[in-house]
Amino acid sequence: MSDLALSRPAPLAIARGSNGKRSLRIVQSLCILVIALVMISPLFMLLIASLKDDRFRILADMGSFRAFWVSDPTLSNYKEIAHFSGELAYGRYLFNSLVILVATVVSGLVVNSMAGFVLAWGSLRGKAVLLALVVALFVIPQESIIMPLVVMMSRAGLTDTFAVQILPWVASPLYVFLFYQFFAQLPKELYEAAEMDGASVFRIYRSIYMPLSLPALATVSILMGIESWNQYLWPTLVTQTDYARPIAVAIATFFGQDSIYWDRAMAASVLMMIPVLILYLAFQRWFVSSFVGSAVKG
Repeated sequence: MSDLALSRPAPLAIARGSNGKRSLRIVQSLCILVIALVMISPLFMLLIASLKDDRFRILADMGSFRAFWVSDPTLSNYKEIAHFSGELAYGRYLFNSLVILVATVVSGLVVNSMAGFVLAWGSLRGKAVLLALVVALFVIPQESIIMPLVVMMSRAGLTDTFAVQILPWVASPLYVFLFYQFFAQLPKELYEAAEMDGASVFRIYRSIYMPLSLPALATVSILMGIESWNQYLWPTLVTQTDYARPIAVAIATFFGQDSIYWDRAMAASVLMMIPVLILYLAFQRWFVSSFVGSAVKG
């Protein structure tokens, strides 16, 4: 009887263990809260600043807690820039960016997924060499090929158009490799069974592998969309008028040598941020599952 009593955990030890776990959870929650506040605070400050109608007041409030509060919010900054013509035609610039985003992502998904599928299941000779070349292209920065591309696009007569901001970035070694890696992990029996049923390679790609690749499609859509949306150097070099200029380039016009229009720049930055957030929220579930699946398989 005494041995049984000794083998039982002491109530004091159980209480200490539960208190330790509770304290650990509290510390973890506080750390997550602090990290979340640090990450969200610039976005919140941006939103608050866009609701202030005095650019000098915005600048004066920077560096203090007044940057996170507005006593008399107004939408006048948004009304000033929400035009499709004139000096502040940021509605036009936002529309241009949306056209470039949608066209780049849709065409990029088709081209990169086809290339990844052929590398994974195609009957090409030298696929290993092609895959090695695709991986090797990762190390080449885009800035190093900017000037030759500018010359090529200029001679083709594509400058100051939507096409010049879409075509050079449709195919990407990174996204080809992502699709290749995803397709290569799918069971080989799927391809063999469809081939035995007489399906063509394109039919197998379209009807079987593409419906199964939602996580890869979501990941590439978000990454390619963010990359296209944040382009600044390339559209600066190839656009001269408002016809096809994206909003990222247009925002830079608020920062002149003589004065900086913080109020309008903040409002335009909020408008620029919304489509990317919508894109992420639309594909969030598959985007997260893609990374989780890659981590588990790795």
